[in-house]
Amino acid sequence: MANFDTEYCYSFPAVRGIQAGRPFYIATCPMRIIPKIFSFDETEVPPELRAQRTLNKTRIPEMVRYLLDNPKEYVFSALTASIAVDVEFVEHTGSNNLGILRVPMDAQILINDGQHRRKAIEQALEEKPDLGQDNIPVLFFVDEGLKRSQQMFADLNKYAVKPSPSLATLYDHRDMGSELARYLANYVEPFIGLTELEKSSISMLSNKLFTLSSIKQATRALLGHGPKDGCTDKDKELASQYWLEIYKVMPDWQMAVKKEVSPAHLRQEYLHAHGIGLHALGLLGRSLFAEYPEHWQQQLNLLKEINWRKTNPEWVKRAMLHGKLSKSTTAIQLTCNALKQALMLPLSVEEQQLEAQMVVS
Repeated sequence: MANFDTEYCYSFPAVRGIQAGRPFYIATCPMRIIPKIFSFDETEVPPELRAQRTLNKTRIPEMVRYLLDNPKEYVFSALTASIAVDVEFVEHTGSNNLGILRVPMDAQILINDGQHRRKAIEQALEEKPDLGQDNIPVLFFVDEGLKRSQQMFADLNKYAVKPSPSLATLYDHRDMGSELARYLANYVEPFIGLTELEKSSISMLSNKLFTLSSIKQATRALLGHGPKDGCTDKDKELASQYWLEIYKVMPDWQMAVKKEVSPAHLRQEYLHAHGIGLHALGLLGRSLFAEYPEHWQQQLNLLKEINWRKTNPEWVKRAMLHGKLSKSTTAIQLTCNALKQALMLPLSVEEQQLEAQMVVS
């Protein structure tokens, strides 16, 4: 039992609550003390004796950069931690569970959820000490042993679901590629009204034809952009013009916009109603811009002659795997190769090698 009259303690403004019959405390902690009070370095301890996973160091640099690049806008969610000793909660007079949480300085405090955030905070403070004045919420539980801590970790992560790429694109207002994809979905045919904004796969009976994430990926391929590249007004204009010109030579897409055919039927029968077709068209545009910088629009008329049905033998050997459409990089490139050949565009050395491998296999 801790003697709070004689021990040095950390004191946190906090709110006390009850969950499953146990008290917990929600406190605000200055970020400068986060690296000092939270223990997480258990890499030498066997998994069965740990209460958390080992640190995945590859995740840290991006989180650090996020903090440093957005000091006025960043959002870090609460850490969840277990305290291995008794704590004291001094409730304010007349308040309802508001007070000061006192934790002995020599207490072991283990993170159940947020060890990567903790490490990112530590590294970001080394480059920008001013961040130490900010606060982060911490949810404290009083530890009841290793078994309870391990169960807490399992429970906290059991139902964590990463958002779909489409939903992440919809909500990400810092990424320029996401912003462009949202613009295309809202203002450029054929995407207007036919884009699934939340999910990255379209259900069988959906009235949508494209996903927001597939528009983003295809447009990134079109512009030759990487995940971290910006987007200029010229890029926006070029992408808008390209997809509109593609729409003009795709009668099936025009029928879908006019509601003369259902998107469900197109997805069932045609390659161009799937992400692989859109991505391949994006890659095709990149080659067109390079080969015909001034007259690329005229070349697109040849797309009218393409047999887009999934049963087309070209697509069966290029885009199908075990009877299903493949999303692999190879399948996308082989699909693009067929489009390039139809538009009489030269294949690169790498693309020729890919063709040769396909013939051999």
